[in-house]
Amino acid sequence: MFSGIDEVDWASMEHAYGPADDVPELLRGLASDDPAEREAALDGMYGAVHHQGDVYACTLACIPFLFELVVDPGVQDRGGVVELLTSIGGFDLDEDDEAEIDEDEIEGAANYAMAAAAVTAGAGVFFELIADEDPGVRLAAPLALATLHRHPVRVLALLRERLPVEPDEEVRLALVEAAGRVALRHRPLADRVGKWLGLLASRADSPGLRLAALAQLARCSPDGLPGDVVPVVSGLLREMRSAPEESGGRVEPAGPGTGTPPGRIPAREDDEPEPGPDTTAAPAPAPAAADSEPVEPNEPVEPVQAVEPVQAVEPVQAVEPVQAVEPAQPVDPEPVASAEAGRGEHVVTPTLVGQLRSLYAQENAGRGAPWAADLLRTLHVGLDDRVGDRTALLADQLRSPDRHQRIDAVRMSGGLIRAWRGPYEELVALVGEQLADPEPRLAEAASHVLEELFGLAAPAAEALAARLAADPGCWVKTWAGGPPGLGSTVKALARLGDARAVPALAAALEREQVAHDVGFAVGCLGAAARPLAGVLRRRLADVELDENAYDRASPLLAGLTALRAGEATPEVLRVLRGAPEYRGAWLRTAALRALGAFGPAAREAVPELRALISRPGTASATEAAEALWAASGDADAVLPVLIEGLESDQVHDRRSAAVALGALGPRAAVVAPRLRGLLAHDELWLRVDAAIALWEVSGRTRETVGALLTAWEQNRHVRVRVAECLARMGPVPEGSAAAHVLRSELVSVRRHNAMDGGYGSHDIHEDEKLLALCRQALRGAGKGSTP
Repeated sequence: MFSGIDEVDWASMEHAYGPADDVPELLRGLASDDPAEREAALDGMYGAVHHQGDVYACTLACIPFLFELVVDPGVQDRGGVVELLTSIGGFDLDEDDEAEIDEDEIEGAANYAMAAAAVTAGAGVFFELIADEDPGVRLAAPLALATLHRHPVRVLALLRERLPVEPDEEVRLALVEAAGRVALRHRPLADRVGKWLGLLASRADSPGLRLAALAQLARCSPDGLPGDVVPVVSGLLREMRSAPEESGGRVEPAGPGTGTPPGRIPAREDDEPEPGPDTTAAPAPAPAAADSEPVEPNEPVEPVQAVEPVQAVEPVQAVEPVQAVEPAQPVDPEPVASAEAGRGEHVVTPTLVGQLRSLYAQENAGRGAPWAADLLRTLHVGLDDRVGDRTALLADQLRSPDRHQRIDAVRMSGGLIRAWRGPYEELVALVGEQLADPEPRLAEAASHVLEELFGLAAPAAEALAARLAADPGCWVKTWAGGPPGLGSTVKALARLGDARAVPALAAALEREQVAHDVGFAVGCLGAAARPLAGVLRRRLADVELDENAYDRASPLLAGLTALRAGEATPEVLRVLRGAPEYRGAWLRTAALRALGAFGPAAREAVPELRALISRPGTASATEAAEALWAASGDADAVLPVLIEGLESDQVHDRRSAAVALGALGPRAAVVAPRLRGLLAHDELWLRVDAAIALWEVSGRTRETVGALLTAWEQNRHVRVRVAECLARMGPVPEGSAAAHVLRSELVSVRRHNAMDGGYGSHDIHEDEKLLALCRQALRGAGKGSTP
């Protein structure tokens, strides 16, 4: 094995962490008899040679040796190597990607293309591996074929041929998943795959297999789903709960060799993966016992040799007629090892792979079918904008007697609400009910979901208050490597504006180290948190103005700012004057914002603010000018400072000056020409700020609305800012371009800021705010405008 490996000039190549002269050792480690060494080697391959999916010259040089490993039956854990090859060769550059490649990326793009060609050229070996004696190899081979082989019709034929004779439930699920992947990558075959999946969904004896077929059907041919998909899936889940022996209760560790996307940390369970044909597959199901009869609908199967190879671009009609063959007889599963047993001895290692495996094992301890959650997530992705069906399915799961199903449902509910608009009152109330469950993971998952909902969490308000009262220990969370933070239940209740969160915030403010997010929670409560002003002021007066001053003072300043607590002006001035060098600019900004929020109540600070504006053209001068205007109303003093800030060579400073000028309103009308000139600036956010300020200082809409609507279409993340301005402008004329844009937003089911594979903690709040602003603008609430 590894003939010629020492003749490769590895030292001349690099990987993510420097010279690649350690790659031969990693490759040999993959063939080691020591399971810890194998795992460390695989971890090194993903961590350096194929770091975050990258392909280097040394990655290309590894490909022949990786193929040697996967075909050698004496090598253990070959399934992990198959997954590594699948990841290395499975990256596709579409036409849009190729158009966006710049000169610095040409070499990387070429490496991806060469890797895809090299692995695809050898993909024929996976045909043999699909019947390998090692169940771990059989688990990885179907997706490798579906992703890499050039002849999808032959792949489909083999998948269908193999399903009736495969004894391991997890591998059978992987075969079905691979068929769905083929349909997504080769759309002309989607109808054929959809018909087969439909038969499986209705005839397979195993409820897990039927659920897998429905999940893949939703991904590749959603029109083929049964009309009563919700009761069908709910029934399958009940079957799986009543027949635990089908899964055998085994727990599948995470990481390479387990179906986890190679080289990547698995996404959070409530993330919604992108279902497109070129993305990494969702994690393969965890193993199930080989004690159930494999069932294949009595549908003619294409023999592998009977069909001509078909490229993805060829229409299905060009394929030779499929010849029927006798269905294969099921194999007695008793003497065959499971996919779990075929992966060799798993050991606890300090590698990332080992840590992920340990976490996954803890998460799935006691689950009868740990792969069911992945199937349900795949189904939800396929159901896409069918919010009603998805909500009904999750509501049924949340009523399940199985706590694990409810944990999955809570997390998936968060994913649904985060990405799609809809009526969620019943779903939120059911999530709230989980707060009283004695299983801590379930209650914690529910509180984390409710934390993100802000006003949408109202149906769970009583449940949140009850949990808060019952468990004071959850009010503040401490971490080993950072400041403490408020618990999810406190934040969820505060974000509802519920005064029952005040005692928890008061207790947090009395701790030696104040929670870093207490100020934001105070802001959400508004007037209900006014009793906290005294303790905020007292704690701010006690802050030592050393290098840690910003961390200690910023949450207190945020709370006082939200309460507009002008009586705290002396304490804020102390911080402003004594801000240390380290993070001093940040601390002064927070103090100036507080003074600006206090308005005329901060008159005591006016001399200090006048002194600070003496250095115009700087960010601090702009911030001081804003505070001075709020405290004194002296436009003549602040206008020259803000005009100079508008000429800064820093975009951020120009934006700050534009916003401040807008706050002056007609008193700053003299800057209208300068603001008008910024409407053509390259920076979109500056154009938006300038357009809003132009309207605020001139009162005219015609020249500003067009710029705002253009920005609306160019960048969805500016929409809240634009909608705020449109709402303040007054009635949006019926039939106008603005009215059309606002109404289009209101009828969209997808949240404007929904992202595939990521999210922000305030996304739901921001989107709900956008919807409210659109309605407000259309009904004409807000001040009028001058045409």
